Amino acid sequence: MPQFMDFHPDLKLPQAAIDQIAADAAAGRADKFGVRQVELFHNAAGQVYCLLEAPDADAVRKHHAALGVDCGDVHPTAGITSRLAEGVL
Repeated sequence: MPQFMDFHPDLKLPQAAIDQIAADAAAGRADKFGVRQVELFHNAAGQVYCLLEAPDADAVRKHHAALGVDCGDVHPTAGITSRLAEGVL
């Protein structure tokens, strides 16, 4: 499944939301758009990076819209871990 990353410059997530995202990621749950959280990087200043698996960038945008969150630019990504899993490296 393709991976995408987006950035939120000012999204202060409550601990309950972070816990739910972590539980969904650990369980491998995808939403109705086929989007699955792979990782979430955040800091106390409210800067958040989302690493998601999704069918396409439009699904990532729909995923965020359903949560009432603007996702800005969506960037396709490929990390070394995913490339190793695919046998590319």
